[in-house]
Amino acid sequence: MTKLQELYDREGQSAWLDNLKRGYLRSGELQRLVDGGIRGVTSNPTIFQKAIAGSDDYDEQFAQLSKQKSVEDAYWDLVVQDIRSALAILRPVFDESGGEDGYVSVEVDPGLARDEAGTAASARHLHQLIDEPNLYVKIPATAEGVPAIGQMIGEGRSINVTLIFSLDRYADVIEAYLTGLETFDGDLSTVSSVASFFISRVDTEIDRRLDEVGTPEALALRGKGAVAQGQLAYELFRQRFSGSRWDALAARGARYQRPLWASTSTKNPAYPDTLYVDQLIGPDTVNTLPDATLDAFEDHGTLARTIDADLATAHDVWDRIGAIIDLDDVGRTLEDEGVASFSKSFEELLGVLGEKASALAG
Repeated sequence: MTKLQELYDREGQSAWLDNLKRGYLRSGELQRLVDGGIRGVTSNPTIFQKAIAGSDDYDEQFAQLSKQKSVEDAYWDLVVQDIRSALAILRPVFDESGGEDGYVSVEVDPGLARDEAGTAASARHLHQLIDEPNLYVKIPATAEGVPAIGQMIGEGRSINVTLIFSLDRYADVIEAYLTGLETFDGDLSTVSSVASFFISRVDTEIDRRLDEVGTPEALALRGKGAVAQGQLAYELFRQRFSGSRWDALAARGARYQRPLWASTSTKNPAYPDTLYVDQLIGPDTVNTLPDATLDAFEDHGTLARTIDADLATAHDVWDRIGAIIDLDDVGRTLEDEGVASFSKSFEELLGVLGEKASALAG
């Protein structure tokens, strides 16, 4: 048994792969990873930018598509083919888990992050275009994205809520999910969602600000903020998915909206390479692992329930950091940077494909 399989069997946490590229689909690598304990796949514009621009795996299909379609339409055809192939590989996991796992995520156009109506329309279109029960469409948790999330859940569509950087916004996301479930008049067991916290980016921004303060107390808190926030998010998850309101939904077949830990590779080489896996293990959660982090955890990660082992310390750390820096501003900054980063990757990839199309036409 692999460590990833033990992670699920012993601790109730699902490991998903934070990567998707055609080479993995053609070589059988994704199937090998699934056989070894990977229970889902996430993608985003940056992942596809690296996959498509960084190899020739897509050139033959793009050469044909570029004769018939715009560059952007051709891009979506490339993406949809990969998503459909991955969905087929993960479908047995979806079926065996009763719809708990086996999902593959695709993100709406990142340029729509501040457009509520556009986001809802794009998410609806992707669900209708791909039309598989184990598809997650990713919607960013911006102020404009949250109402679109509730609307999609209310239509019975499964959503991966992405780019969450603050506990306040997470509370809004939970409310959108619960309200959406209450609105949906169909079988609630067919609706699924995860709420994705971008862990390492939180430490990067908090550490930068603590360094600027430079006091011994501030420096002593470096590398502790992201884990504390994740643990407090899990506490909030347990609080909100309990009680009479949740019980009424659960009686209709509703599923938890599981917390998902994203961006779990450590950006600071001084930190352990499995920090954001080892310290966030607990039932009813997901951790999306980039390839290197997956290998590191399998080699020397620690298997133990840590997510709620010491919530008092998590509260203390978060409060002490909040007394030194503006954590609300940290969340706003990271959200803006996350949206900008994905938009930049999307635009850069369209530029690369545009150059390829011009060369092929020439």
